[in-house]
Amino acid sequence: MTQLLPKLTNANDFLPTRINTGNFVSYYSLPELIQRVEHTRVVLPLCSLGTPASELTQLGELVLPPLYYEAMEMAVDLKPAILARIEQCFPYFGSDRRQSTSKCQIKVVELPRRKALRDPQSSMVQVRAADQFIVAFSVDTAVEQHGPHLPLATDTIQSYAVLNRLTHEFPELVLLPPVDYGQLTWGLPFGMSVDISAALLVRYVTGFVNAVHQWLRPAAIFVVDVHGSIIHRTAIQDGLAASSCPHWSFRWLYDPLVPYSGQRGDQHAGGVETAIVEAIHPALVDASWWPSLLGELADKQMPVSDAISLSANLQEFRAQVERQQLNGIVGNIHNYAHVNGVEMLNSMVNVARADLLQLRQRLSSTHRDLDAVN
Repeated sequence: MTQLLPKLTNANDFLPTRINTGNFVSYYSLPELIQRVEHTRVVLPLCSLGTPASELTQLGELVLPPLYYEAMEMAVDLKPAILARIEQCFPYFGSDRRQSTSKCQIKVVELPRRKALRDPQSSMVQVRAADQFIVAFSVDTAVEQHGPHLPLATDTIQSYAVLNRLTHEFPELVLLPPVDYGQLTWGLPFGMSVDISAALLVRYVTGFVNAVHQWLRPAAIFVVDVHGSIIHRTAIQDGLAASSCPHWSFRWLYDPLVPYSGQRGDQHAGGVETAIVEAIHPALVDASWWPSLLGELADKQMPVSDAISLSANLQEFRAQVERQQLNGIVGNIHNYAHVNGVEMLNSMVNVARADLLQLRQRLSSTHRDLDAVN
């Protein structure tokens, strides 16, 4: 069946097709971005839901992922709090001496609001969907360094590889652009990473979901995530639970990959993520590093045990990074030889597929109950 929905932005326009090219900060690797921010102003756009990526990339050579007005309307203090937190984290966190000496400047650009999004007579587009369409998007940490060979948006890239596959199986699935900010710890000592904190993430997710629910009136919302932080995942679910959307489902897509990642001490930018991103598209892995400099990548990676023990003391974490000139990998790049990126990606698709089938069944059951009452 074909439905008319308010004009949608192509979610894939917010994703890179090749590492270290394009305007979004999240498309670049850690060392490449360190070089670029020193001589290029970084733009942080504020915009309405539905603003196309092309409009954002025209704002500058380096553009942070957008923040959405509609997601921050629930309280007057939310927007300034998130902006202050981003500026505290990027390009270098807090009192980092690199922050004080960096020439990087962030310019906040507030684009005109798109009031038409809330107008039912606004421009419409035909979407092939069932009677009850499901909106899907990811809440990942797209501004999170992933070492010298992977882009910052590594988590988001994986989430949308899964969601795009599922659109071919579920005609009712409609993809929205990602929520690109979340809670993180391990990226901060290396730089080029943003943590908006769990408390702010809960409120931002609630506002985003409420806005989407008001804008599109979907039957349900399906949210996915690859980022490994339990705190981050809990915040997403708390935000969903506090929203006005009655039907939602959340999936951490790495659930089936714990034996390959967490249990092998390979949790961030190591062999597992390299194999999966390479399986999605080889051009998303920097060929100047991978695989020819595998040994150098391994020499400068941080063991997960060190990251865990240092997480409560970011000052010491940062000091160790600088002393040892660590590269941002927190894991085991040699694990690449023992995993299969295609198989792991298929496992992620399988668990998300099961969730959508369950959500579809739940919606059908609710429909039947309403019909019986009427």
